Amino acid sequence: MDPKHLRSADLILLPGARTGRDPARSIKPGPRRQPAGVVAATQRERLLDGLVRTVAERGYQHATVSDICRAAGVTRPVFYELFSGKEDAFLAAHRYGTGVVIRRMAAAFAAESDWCSGIRQALGAMLQLLAGTPSFAVMAVIEIEAVGPAGRREREQLLSRFRAFFAEVPQLPGGVRVQEMVDAVVGGVYSAVYRRISSGRTDELPDLLTVLSMFCVAPFLGPEEAADRLGGPARRIGEDPSCTRIDPANTGQ
Repeated sequence: MDPKHLRSADLILLPGARTGRDPARSIKPGPRRQPAGVVAATQRERLLDGLVRTVAERGYQHATVSDICRAAGVTRPVFYELFSGKEDAFLAAHRYGTGVVIRRMAAAFAAESDWCSGIRQALGAMLQLLAGTPSFAVMAVIEIEAVGPAGRREREQLLSRFRAFFAEVPQLPGGVRVQEMVDAVVGGVYSAVYRRISSGRTDELPDLLTVLSMFCVAPFLGPEEAADRLGGPARRIGEDPSCTRIDPANTGQ
């Protein structure tokens, strides 16, 4: 992943990157108190950070609203002014954080002139972001299942946004349906990321870049052509019409 595609600010924006009690976000009382809207936004951010860290540490089922408030340094009444409950707060953190990830993937993808290298850069952005904020990775990828039907719906929406990067892949021979192949590829990428995080090796996620890039491209170009396009000189990528520039049709952002 080229560092130019990943800004340090992106890591900070992911829920869980900072502690909820970060002194830089303390709310000062008195006549110089910030406007109500700013205070509410700050409290919301702190609660999302507190939720992500608490869920990553204790698991969704065992994390309580009191635990989340304690980690955020925010009172329970304020929590319930902002969220209807733990599930609502969890889904808010998941949507916000995955939105950051998808936007960075889309930016990395769009910076390339061809689909093959775009996919590789998009995957690199995702892996670097998750590795850089392990608590969010655990909360968003592992604990989402514990939320139940609402969590599964949220995960499916996320995978749909990832499928958009394959909007115009080449047709497959033998009557194989492209959409079914894309579904299989997206599911495989998610599974590989899940296994690495669930085994406590979130920091090793960037090591998956080469294999996941090949996994995403090979079904549509064939293994030899995929290896050539992904590993060959940059000038050769894009000369083949099967690797032309493709923009995600709809990332949901």
